Amino acid sequence: MKMALELAEQGRGWTSPNPMVGAVIVKDGTVIGKGFHQAAGGPHAEIHALNDAEGKAKGATLYVSLEPCNHTGRTPPCTEAILESGIKRVVAGMRDPDPRVTGSGLGFLESQGVEVSVGVCEDACHRINEAFIKYVTTSCPFVILKCAATLDGCIATGSGDSKWITNPLSRQFVHEVRHAVDAIMVGIGTVLKDDPQLTARLEGREAKDPMRIVLDTNLSIPKKARMLHLSSDSGILIVCGDSAPLEKRKKLEEFGIHFLTLDDEEGQIDLTALVEELGKIGITSLLIEGGSRINGSALRAGIVDKVYMFYAPKIYGGEGIPICAGPGVELMEQSINLEDITVHRFADDVMIEG
Repeated sequence: MKMALELAEQGRGWTSPNPMVGAVIVKDGTVIGKGFHQAAGGPHAEIHALNDAEGKAKGATLYVSLEPCNHTGRTPPCTEAILESGIKRVVAGMRDPDPRVTGSGLGFLESQGVEVSVGVCEDACHRINEAFIKYVTTSCPFVILKCAATLDGCIATGSGDSKWITNPLSRQFVHEVRHAVDAIMVGIGTVLKDDPQLTARLEGREAKDPMRIVLDTNLSIPKKARMLHLSSDSGILIVCGDSAPLEKRKKLEEFGIHFLTLDDEEGQIDLTALVEELGKIGITSLLIEGGSRINGSALRAGIVDKVYMFYAPKIYGGEGIPICAGPGVELMEQSINLEDITVHRFADDVMIEG
């Protein structure tokens, strides 16, 4: 199962809205087939593994990180191919979390005389597909909040300078995350101050750019912004308020921008309504890389599922820009507590994941 999970990881960034899945076929103590889901719309992991086994899977055991499908989507049911191959035993890491289909794949195989078991390395199988699980069970994207700060909690100096707080290894990890998610979101303040590209750039291999989302209540994004002039085909979505000037919108349409208009209260977009709308257009995962206002708003709205908090071994020592802006809680016991915490090192930088 660990081998299947390692295979599944190779599909990260390419399978959405499908899950990442790996499969291994073992016969007489020997691995005879391996495969992983490589892209949405393509063959599933089980099919790749069966093809790799070259017709020798009869009587073998199939280890797969997610319950095999038993329905026809863009590809035929994997359960049929498993039965045709003569596999006698299927071990699944976890059941399919989709409430419409959970249990049907394993149940069907068992009814046809295949020995089945489920729950091997289950926590790891859940972790690798945390975005998929959130989306199929709630119809809303899995939201990650990422920020980089000094040890005294500043994401920028008082003048707004933030390049660079963290080291190149930390920044490369962030590009890995960008490659893995469907969309990345910033506020208009970040666009005006940093003029970011919001693309994924990986050394030595192809990367997938996320859709770029900008919270821009009054459509203040300048026409010269770098993200408007990239060759990336990932698309740009500008979220504006219902009072945004129509003439500004018309001037921006020439860049192929998509717009989403939401009610705004005192210049603030309703983030709960936003993630619901993003789910409706098929966004399964969202990375927030905004400034202190967006960070604070997202946490207060309760839309964040995971945080990546980077801390560099630097002390600003002044009144810099904090990680979160806006009203906080009155008592420390009311603070947001992280669970399932992992600490990572990137050279001298420390990242807390939770």
